[in-house]
Order: sequence, then C-alpha cells, then structure tokens
Amino acid sequence: MAILGIIADDFTGATDIAGMLVKGGMRTIQTIGVPAQGTIPDDVDAVVVALKTRSIAAQDAIAQSREALKALQSAGCVRFFFKYCSTFDSTDQGNIGPVGDALLDALGGKQAIYCPAFPENGRTIFFGHLFVGELLLSDTHMRHHPLNPMTDSSLVRVLARQTRHKVGLVPLKQVQAGSASLRAALDKLAADGVRHVIVDAVADTDLGIIGEAVGDDLLVTGGSGVALGLPAAYRRRGLMQHKSGADSLPKVGGAAAVLAGSCSAATLGQIANFKGAHLALDTDAICRGEPVGEKALAWAKGKLGNGPVLISASDKPEAVKALQTRYGIEKSSHAIETTMATLAKGLVAAGVGRLVVAGGETSGAVVGALDVTALRIGPEIDPGVPWTASVGAKPLLLALKSGNFGAPDFFTKAFDRL
Repeated sequence: MAILGIIADDFTGATDIAGMLVKGGMRTIQTIGVPAQGTIPDDVDAVVVALKTRSIAAQDAIAQSREALKALQSAGCVRFFFKYCSTFDSTDQGNIGPVGDALLDALGGKQAIYCPAFPENGRTIFFGHLFVGELLLSDTHMRHHPLNPMTDSSLVRVLARQTRHKVGLVPLKQVQAGSASLRAALDKLAADGVRHVIVDAVADTDLGIIGEAVGDDLLVTGGSGVALGLPAAYRRRGLMQHKSGADSLPKVGGAAAVLAGSCSAATLGQIANFKGAHLALDTDAICRGEPVGEKALAWAKGKLGNGPVLISASDKPEAVKALQTRYGIEKSSHAIETTMATLAKGLVAAGVGRLVVAGGETSGAVVGALDVTALRIGPEIDPGVPWTASVGAKPLLLALKSGNFGAPDFFTKAFDRL
C-alpha cells in the first residue's frame, strides 16, 4: 500500500519526482489528475498526483490540491509532498505559499520546509538565494518567463509575499552539521512561530541530510531533488522496504517521435542538437486558425519508422512575446497546446509507440488528448526525466520532459535508453 502521496503542480514536475522515488527503490505510479477511489494499485509505495495548478488562480489551485490530498489519504498515504518547479515558479500572489498553507491546515501540521534545490541539474540554494548554475535565478532566462517571471532570487522574500505566516531560513552551515542539527534548527523555528522554512542545499549529500531530518514530517515541499533522501528515511522508520526492479516497464514497439512545445533555453538547444527529421511549426499560422497540424501530421507519416521525428512549436522568448502581444497569452497558448495534442493523437494512431514530449503545458495537453489517466515510472534518461508507461490494455511509452531539463542530446539519448 502507498505510504507517500505527492501533489505536483504540473505534469513534467510530477514525472520528475516520481523518477527520483523510483531510483530510491519506491514503486511509483503517477496519476493524471485526482485519482478515483479504488484505482490505486496495491503494489506501489508512492502515488504522484499530477495537477495543472502552477499558473491558475490561487483559490483554484488550493481547491484542487485539497481534493488531491483527500484522495491520497483515502489511498492510505501517511506522508505528503507538495512538488513545484526547481525554479520556484510563482508570482507574488502564489501559488506555492497559498497551497502550502492550505495543505498544512488540512493536515494539522505546524511547519513545512521549502527546498527546490536539484544540484545535479544546477539548482542550488545558498543563504536562501536560488542559483541556476553560477547565476542567481533573477539573472537567468526565468526573469523573462511568459507566465511566472522570476525577478527575485531570494526565496525567503518570494515566499513571504505569498503568506501571512512567518518565513524563515536554515542556512547551509546548519544543514551540513547533520540531520540532528537541522532537525533542532527546524524545531526552534517552529517554537518561534515560523511556519515556512527555506532550507539551503548545494549538493546531493545535503539532500540526504534533509530527507532524514524531515522523515517524520507530515508535509514536505520542494522540487524533486529533496525527495532524494526520503526513501532511505522511510525505510529507517520501518514504513517501507526497498523494491528491486522498481523501474521496470513493459516492452512497447512502434515508431518514435518527439513533440516540443517548451520555449526554454534547454529545449531550444536540444532541438538544435537533434539529428533526425525535424519540422518547425508556424505558430503564427496556428493562432490564425490555419490547418498547420494536419499538414504536420501528413509530413510525419511519411517519415515514421526511419528513426525518431521531431515536431516543434518552440521559439525564442522575443518571438513568443510578439505572438502573445498579437493574439493574447491565453489564446496563443491554447491554440498551440491544442495543435500539439491533436498531433499526439494522430501520431499514436499512425503507429507511434514511443513519444517524448518537451514542456509542462505541452505534456499536460498531450496526456489529456491521449486519455492517459496513470503512468508507471521507469528508468531515468537524464536527471529528473524518466521513461514512463501508460497504464491500460495497450501501453504507450512516454517521456514527459520539463522544458528546462535534459542534456543537449536528450532527444536522441531518450530512445537509445530503451
């Protein structure tokens, strides 16, 4: 029976943390949206509920997160995790702080840590400031994010603007003094009425220390990196045993394809690095209502079976901004996501059995179009990105990649990994 329930604010983030748990020996299933009662298999240790709450109104995000929590409690979970992006994507109105508050209220918890660090992917926290590689978050491309621009690298300040409760910090020196030192620091902050605590981390060893220190906490929040230490912490507490073959997936044949909708620098680099057949969609024509998807599908059908094909709607930030100015953010985003979803259905109908999708919004649209309700989590391709298999009579292999993740050769490497 599942012991850990994760509420993720987007689809790729859900897959990201699920892959981390599988590496730690936890059999994990990811559901697309809140699962119906009685649908969680008995052979899993963790359930990740993938929501789409990162950029919606805070009250809607709270309502959906509470619903997910109730479903996870019904499935037997006794520990909970609120997963958000390793770049802490949110605005001054939320949604990280409001959802964190709502989950603590529902669980009767007094405190939660906030740690989006993922050192293997260059996300580190030092004195409460989030770094991407050697740059402060506010000095990276995230400063110009179309939905959640991150112009402040101080997570203490960002979170403090989202909650009426006290926000504190445990600096790196105290973390690296060990899990007992960290636990004592957290307890002292709790005694002082500090409900939300940013915790520094710059290496995987720090994440292991954090996992042990919060192993008894009802609620942990962060990126997928902080989940690195949780499986071992839960085993030491007798909550679970290590599972061999936790990442095994069914064998699936068929053609291979990539759909890229993210406009992140990492995804743009992966597109440039791709060596196979590539079609860049005319996003302006998509927004004008022209049948771009139909033409793209016809193009792809002529090339399937001769190696992976790539269809992209990705573009540079200035081009995306110009498109949004011309058609509006909501209309342009919806039109592109709808086109990518339609393409996914057409590709699978044409014989694609292995599909890589780049971008959280694109991934959400694709799994919705394919009526995928749950995913078994398999082997990792790059840090934070595993292969998955849809649950059902005819499984489909899917790799749902956060736009910012993956090495330059990710699109080729993914299929070699199989």
